[in-house]
Amino acid sequence: MDITSIASQATDLSQTNTAEVVGVTILKKAIDQESAGALALINALPQMPAAPLPPHLGQLVNTTA
Repeated sequence: MDITSIASQATDLSQTNTAEVVGVTILKKAIDQESAGALALINALPQMPAAPLPPHLGQLVNTTA
């Protein structure tokens, strides 16, 4: 094999590896931003107040109706 072809292949592999690392890093940052946005949306939901129902409601179920 020729020295220049070996060097060229090594350079190509190094550039491919660097591109993959950058792509994975960008993907991780995008996922972090999406999860932060989803968490903000969940936290923005209003809390539902507990309905003051009488204690006798919900105790019996009519199964013959």
